[in-house]
Amino acid sequence: MEANNRSAAVAGQEGRLLRLRCSVKSYDWGRIGRESSVARLYERNCKAEAEDGKPYAEFWMGTHDSGPSYVAPETATAAAAEKELLSLKDLIEKNPRAFLGDKVYDRWGPNLPFLFKVLSIAKALSIQAHPNKELATILHKAQPNVYKDPNHKPEMALALTEFEALCGFISLEELKSVVHNVPEIVEVVGTKYVDELLCVHEEDVKKAKEVLQLIFTQLMAASKDVIAQALSRLISRLSIKNEARELTDKEHLVLRLEKQYPADIGLLAAFLLNYIKLKPGQALYLGADEPHAYIYGECIECMATSDNVVRAGLTPKSRDVQTLCSMLTYKQGLPEILDGVALNPYVHRYPPPFDEFEVDRCILPQGSSVVFPSVPGPAIYLVIGGQGTISSTSEELVGEGDVLFSPANTEITVTTTSGLSLYRAGVNSKFF
Repeated sequence: MEANNRSAAVAGQEGRLLRLRCSVKSYDWGRIGRESSVARLYERNCKAEAEDGKPYAEFWMGTHDSGPSYVAPETATAAAAEKELLSLKDLIEKNPRAFLGDKVYDRWGPNLPFLFKVLSIAKALSIQAHPNKELATILHKAQPNVYKDPNHKPEMALALTEFEALCGFISLEELKSVVHNVPEIVEVVGTKYVDELLCVHEEDVKKAKEVLQLIFTQLMAASKDVIAQALSRLISRLSIKNEARELTDKEHLVLRLEKQYPADIGLLAAFLLNYIKLKPGQALYLGADEPHAYIYGECIECMATSDNVVRAGLTPKSRDVQTLCSMLTYKQGLPEILDGVALNPYVHRYPPPFDEFEVDRCILPQGSSVVFPSVPGPAIYLVIGGQGTISSTSEELVGEGDVLFSPANTEITVTTTSGLSLYRAGVNSKFF
């Protein structure tokens, strides 16, 4: 009987816009209650009520098993979703070529190649990296309970508010300055590696990477007692200096992080990473095997469909130090900040150098409309604010928290009388 009901649910869905009920994650670094955009989106999307005092961290849109979306009628409730509704993943698998398009299906199989999220961050996430495809396959096979899938996880963060992150290793010149100005790092890693670093020339990129890897590995492998003693001296020194001079942005950051993660190795590791501040509408992308940590703010996030994380610090969770230190690229220098490419007066596109995804940011003023042309791949539309309509073969009234799935080869028209803000995730246009 259930199989018959599901088959009936699939019939006629191809080519239509489908409303989704999506998953929410309540990790302890999330913003609390309705201070969190994730909580507000969850309330509207799932017709549920956010709990006061509970952290709401991530809103997931897609087909990943850890946070699936469901095809839902307007009357669905959050409690009913997992029990009664058909998941988007199951729906796509019934007729994948119709929903995904031939080219997407042939490349990635019967699944969405991207995972779409909103993050609301009050407390820093762990310093982490995501394995490349080959390593992800090995890790998943060896430890499936830790590494949830065999996929890589390149990702992009697009700021909704002012947004802070640590991303990638600082330049060789900055690294030399750090070992001069942060003696606690020298105490932990030893003068041998530091002296070797100071002799490296800017043009010797290979040698710079080798020495950086030695320093980072030595730092991450240090004992808890050694780290605790070094951090005690660091925090004491910075507190005294704060009375005599204005601290640098990085020093202020480390003092903030110490209140969240006292005695954590990530406080020292932060000195080796670029400290990035994004304005709303700016984005950065993160390839496989690159260290990063989101610090504060709210963002749209899109990535390949994966949930694999190798942690380094700023976390009470387990750290796979050996895997982490061996997998990183040790590329140095500032990451590229994306301002988006204007497609028209209302839409900016953020195309990362990965086939799996791209993100469009659409800000429609009062009384305007825009067309998203038909493309041979699927897309997900998220309304962040305002009211309007999204239409293809049918017209859907939409507002904050509405999420719609668009099958391949579907032209979409978005219209508003009052103003509307939405984001679209789809397969990278360069792939087609």
